[in-house]
Amino acid sequence: MQSFDNKNNGEDELIRLLLKRQSELNSLLEVTRAINKNTSTQVLIGMLEVILKSYLNVGKLRFMIEKFGSYYCVSKYGGEFESNSALFKSSNKLSKFKLPAKLSSHKDPVLAGYDYFIPIHHKSKLLAFALIGDYNTTDEMISNDLNFIQTIMNVIVVALENKKLFRERIEAERFQREMELAVEVQNMLIPIRLHKETGVEIGARYLPHQNIGGDYFDFIRLNDKEFMWCIADVSGKGISAALLMANFQASLRAWATVEDDLTNIVERLNQIVIKITKGEKFITLFLAKYNEETRRLNFINAGHNPSLLYSSGEAIQLKLGTTMIGAFETLPFINQGEIDVEPGSLIVNYTDGLLDYEPADVAIWNEDILMDILIANGELSPDKFNQKLLNELSSRVKSKQIDDITLLTLRIF
Repeated sequence: MQSFDNKNNGEDELIRLLLKRQSELNSLLEVTRAINKNTSTQVLIGMLEVILKSYLNVGKLRFMIEKFGSYYCVSKYGGEFESNSALFKSSNKLSKFKLPAKLSSHKDPVLAGYDYFIPIHHKSKLLAFALIGDYNTTDEMISNDLNFIQTIMNVIVVALENKKLFRERIEAERFQREMELAVEVQNMLIPIRLHKETGVEIGARYLPHQNIGGDYFDFIRLNDKEFMWCIADVSGKGISAALLMANFQASLRAWATVEDDLTNIVERLNQIVIKITKGEKFITLFLAKYNEETRRLNFINAGHNPSLLYSSGEAIQLKLGTTMIGAFETLPFINQGEIDVEPGSLIVNYTDGLLDYEPADVAIWNEDILMDILIANGELSPDKFNQKLLNELSSRVKSKQIDDITLLTLRIF
């Protein structure tokens, strides 16, 4: 009779085990289906809580997931809630465990309030962990249950990691497309060819540091006696900087056709940049207008590297101007420069990338050396001078370029 009862008990236990395994498989299937449907993180966590409460009789849960080097509680129920920092500090003592560990007799008072620690690792990295307590199960089933809890949590953590990677990929693709658009915009702004006229010869070089930078230059024929040029550097990168450059170019060309005075043009440009960027971006620029009849050059340097004027074996810096535009609602001062230009003079305009190298290179590459190179080679054509300057840079400085380099050189006859 006793043997018969033992047999029945064994069969009942086997049936309970099979039913429990079926329930576990169904739970995993439901979670997997939800993941395949790209269900939200909140819903996945909710499904986990239902499985632990209803199927496994887990009365207390703290589920922590790694983010930016720390761990944040994404699910908790049961008992008095601890602070996130207290949970992390206590559980950090258990990071070496790869398998579920018993906690009920642990010395740490926070950990002692739970029954088991369940880690989720990828290689050597602890991606997540759970603390479970008030856990009602049998000794025969504990090993199976803990393995199942670890498995289903692992599935959910992997799904959340994949969501994160997907978002990062989408963001990377969006950024790449933005950069491509910015390149397209900047290519429209940088002149493909510059004017070739009897009164002036122009040479330009543009060496981007990356796909898209903030450098800009332009040459504008105003009338049969006057022309204007500009070289500028917009703060920032990407499509926002490119669009600001496009707006700046359009505004400059518009005001250049109706306004004779450079001071008024710069004030207008400052107002436009402030209105667009709300003070979050700024532009440095050198703007000049030359009258071929009077041989008078007017210029304003708005926080830019000073352009260099070479004539008869000597060179000077064109520094007069104002501060960068876009930084102040009203420019604090504007000093317009004016100078007569001798026939054959060479004017070199450049952006800060030409001099922006490691501090260790300052002794071998600086404004004084630039002036010396100009004095020694000021009789070259604009294109040949630009190439000579870049050759000197390459031979003297071995550190990597860290910003865009733009050269705009003019020979005025």
